[in-house]
Amino acid sequence: MAPPQKAISSERKGEHLRINLEEDVSAKGITSGLERYRFIHQALPDLDLMQVDPSLTLFGRRLAAPLLISSMTGGMDEGGRINRILAAAAQTVGVAMGLGSARVAIEEPEQARTFYVRDVAPDILLFANLGAVQLNYGFGLDECRRVVEITEADGLILHLNPLQEAVQHGGTTNFAGLIHRIAAVCHGLEVPVIVKEVGWGISADVARQLVEAGVAAIDVAGAGGTSWSEVEKHRAASDHDRRVAAAFAGWGIPTSESLLMVRAVAPDLPLIASGGIRTGIDVAKAIALGARLAGIASPALRAAAISPEALLDVLHEIIDQLRIAMFCIGAATLDALRDTPHLRRVDEPFISTR
Repeated sequence: MAPPQKAISSERKGEHLRINLEEDVSAKGITSGLERYRFIHQALPDLDLMQVDPSLTLFGRRLAAPLLISSMTGGMDEGGRINRILAAAAQTVGVAMGLGSARVAIEEPEQARTFYVRDVAPDILLFANLGAVQLNYGFGLDECRRVVEITEADGLILHLNPLQEAVQHGGTTNFAGLIHRIAAVCHGLEVPVIVKEVGWGISADVARQLVEAGVAAIDVAGAGGTSWSEVEKHRAASDHDRRVAAAFAGWGIPTSESLLMVRAVAPDLPLIASGGIRTGIDVAKAIALGARLAGIASPALRAAAISPEALLDVLHEIIDQLRIAMFCIGAATLDALRDTPHLRRVDEPFISTR
């Protein structure tokens, strides 16, 4: 199948960045679902707060906390500048980072520099990123290897975004047979392949297909945070297209529900929970529900646009909130948090059974 007429990728990325910073692009009428859970406070945690250790090792990299600055930008000068701020902060704090989609780095090689951050973040767990659907439009294993090489990444995220492509003018909407191409990349690429949604969640059926394809991890990226149909609504060229996109503001699987669905069919696979993660307590809930990492995007992007110091403040606040939440339920480690008996749905009896 011949590729569609190439869009001006760097121009589109600039529009996406501006809209995310200036407009209300949050999901409407749907939440992450994490507010439906609460921890049972332990007044005798039998811990010193100084003992609480939220660190972990994933894909060979040591992280100080289970936090991922999710894939956002790159492909133009401002995106490159923000990527370097995000990466430097990730290095300082000791968390992971995902880069924005690097399709533009292949189509417009002069933009590859906007995805390179290893000089400011030599030690972080770093993920390159491509739209999985591009595997149906001429991209293959060579292009996947190229973006990993350009970025010196530890792994590759392939993102799934059928709704965004459907409401985007000139979107690439042929997702037919895509799972077979994803499997070929999983088996042929030398680094781990992670598959994520972009904000509408992964269902149990899709998770099963991804496990069979050989993915190394899944980022459920559920509904409740940024809605990319809302982003595309602000880019729409006509009232018709705006109304079509607006109808999907409440679409998707809430993050908590998607996480539980995927965990049920892939209990041993590393899972990332993103979509509406705003505080360290949200991170703690996501870990207790089975995630290895929790991803944030909008809070980090908006802080980075203000200053590097503002971003560091946000990251430190989230990690401090996580540590205090762990302390107040008596969980000294992430393994203890993941196994805690002290998480309840708000509609369940507020009684510990252990």
